[in-house]
Amino acid sequence: RTSPRLLCVATQQKNTGQNLEEDQSQGQNEQKAEPSSAEKTLAEEKVKLEEQLKDVTDKYKRALADAENVRQRSQKLVEEAKLYGIQSFCKDLLEVADILEKATESVPKEEIKDENPHLKSLYEGLVMTEVQIQKVFKKHGLLRLNPVGAKFDPYEHEALFHAPMEGKEPGTIALVSKIGYKLHGRTLRPALVGVVKDA
Repeated sequence: RTSPRLLCVATQQKNTGQNLEEDQSQGQNEQKAEPSSAEKTLAEEKVKLEEQLKDVTDKYKRALADAENVRQRSQKLVEEAKLYGIQSFCKDLLEVADILEKATESVPKEEIKDENPHLKSLYEGLVMTEVQIQKVFKKHGLLRLNPVGAKFDPYEHEALFHAPMEGKEPGTIALVSKIGYKLHGRTLRPALVGVVKDA
């Protein structure tokens, strides 16, 4: 028969074993609780870093787009400078072309004869110079605007007067006082015109 003293010792050991198991399970629970607070901190850090990454990526993409826009604008400006860089020079030359045209128009045609060789040579020289200057203009993209009979366009023509004219449609150009010019499609000097109006 087991003595009561041994039973007490066995009971104590059993209780101690349970207490040890409880202590271990509590320790594990505490360990689980501790990592959960650390995990929370890490999760918060992760969210912050992801937001920062998203923000930086967005800024980077915007910077790339801005740089591309600047590059395209600069390229367009360079191309326009190549095309229209001679604009002021052309404007000055237009006056020379106008003078040549007036000079050839002012010579009376009946006076240009073999009996008058000096005048004939001078007139032919003026005509050749005028033809040559128009070739040079054309080569560099400068074209004449002589819009007789065309519809009035305020971007290409400047109206000096409006007058009613029979047999002509209102809004058309009846008379060109001064020839206009366009440089690569851009009006350099509008043609000075007289426009037909309603009677």
